[in-house]
Amino acid sequence: MKSITLSDIEAMEKLARVQFANTLPGPKPISLIGSVNRAEQTNLAPFSTVTHLGSNPALIGLVSRPDLVDRHTLSNILETGSYTINHVHSGILEQAHHCSARYPRDISEFTATGLTPHFEPGIVAPFVAESRFRFALDLVETIPITANDTILIIGKVRLIQLPEEHLAADGSIDLTAIGSLASTALDTYFQISQPIRLPYAKAKSSI
Repeated sequence: MKSITLSDIEAMEKLARVQFANTLPGPKPISLIGSVNRAEQTNLAPFSTVTHLGSNPALIGLVSRPDLVDRHTLSNILETGSYTINHVHSGILEQAHHCSARYPRDISEFTATGLTPHFEPGIVAPFVAESRFRFALDLVETIPITANDTILIIGKVRLIQLPEEHLAADGSIDLTAIGSLASTALDTYFQISQPIRLPYAKAKSSI
């Protein structure tokens, strides 16, 4: 086994360090975050920092990078309190990947990549029409993470859209059938396979 120390990580070239650190947690869901500002300028950005925070109410966390440059997604969410999370599948992967490019504020990633904004009544932020699994959230709060100046965005799930046949009676969602992808680093993507389902774990009595 190779040992890599903190000093080794700090000595890495910047891009290599970013790739390395992003890979440490393993594959993570890759989603497009849809948002819009009050001037109705839409934005779309890929994030792999989406995580479940609770089920009642249904809360989702999203980590935004340091606000050292203009973060259109973050500023739009703070401005309108609305955003969408859209799972990525292989049919839109290249377009989703190109949403990470730094487009000027007046150029929408929807227009630049050919993806289609889809609006629902009462939801301010746009969905990605081509996404097979998507949901809208209302901003609950933001929490600064002082250790690295990132921001944890916490949202309450408001509306979910997915193919009816991929939602089971027990509440599980068949992400394999939907084709949802995962990612590590900045440019590596994975398809997920059918999971192994085990019974709910209970403590075993001692023998």
